[in-house]
Amino acid sequence: MFRSTALLRQPVARATTTRWARPTSWRAYSTSHKKPSGAPSVAAMLAVASMGFAAYSMLVKSREGQSLPRRQEKVVAKEPQQPPIPAFSPDQVTVVFVLGGPGAGKGTQCENLKRDYGFVHLSAGDLLREEQKRPGSKYGELIKHYIREGLIVPMEVTIALLENAMKEAMESSKATRFLIDGFPRKMDQAIKFEEVVVPSKVVLYFECPEEVMLKRLLKRGESSGRIDDNIESIKKRFNVFKDTSFPVIEAFEKQNKVKKVHCDQPVEEVYKEVKTVFDALFEAEK
Repeated sequence: MFRSTALLRQPVARATTTRWARPTSWRAYSTSHKKPSGAPSVAAMLAVASMGFAAYSMLVKSREGQSLPRRQEKVVAKEPQQPPIPAFSPDQVTVVFVLGGPGAGKGTQCENLKRDYGFVHLSAGDLLREEQKRPGSKYGELIKHYIREGLIVPMEVTIALLENAMKEAMESSKATRFLIDGFPRKMDQAIKFEEVVVPSKVVLYFECPEEVMLKRLLKRGESSGRIDDNIESIKKRFNVFKDTSFPVIEAFEKQNKVKKVHCDQPVEEVYKEVKTVFDALFEAEK
């Protein structure tokens, strides 16, 4: 009886021993490695703090109206544009810009040069007035407004009219000498004309006191029928010349192109000075 009881207990003891037996090389814990505590490292905390400070700084700047830093976009280099080729060669065509205040006597002296030196006289103002009157002109009303207000007509219109007039004169009479009267009135006009039409040879500047020009214009207005020959338009034109056209003369003086003629003297005396300029010009071209 005792034997059978012992036999019944033996398997239980073995089962208990098998269940809890573990390899001798494995440990449930180690004294050399600690478990992670779950707390963030110092480096991680510094990184988060830095990001938070940057975000706060951007928010403050935006509230103060300061521009926020933007991502730099990659700049694509553009190919340099080729300069335009002028319509005419300066070796074949002579262009003289004739400048001076309103009433300085430019038109009178240009007629003398036309007669004696074979020039074609192109008045920018006359071309604009003719275009204004031309039936069906798309620039008519625009030109009328600018002339009435004493303002400068957009240069694209004026340069196109001058180039067309030069082409017509060259085709009809083989002309090669041109007086451009009353143009350019701004430096951008001069630059554009010389880029797309032809570089100028000389700038003829008629220097005249304002009071003398005013008397001449009021006298002309009695019979000219021009809408800009009135005291209000005349004063506007004087101001425009001082503000925009005179800087053109100063710029050309730096290129040694300007020839000054004093116009507060009789017409015949003025023309003597003009002839001296052109005799020297064409003598140098021989």
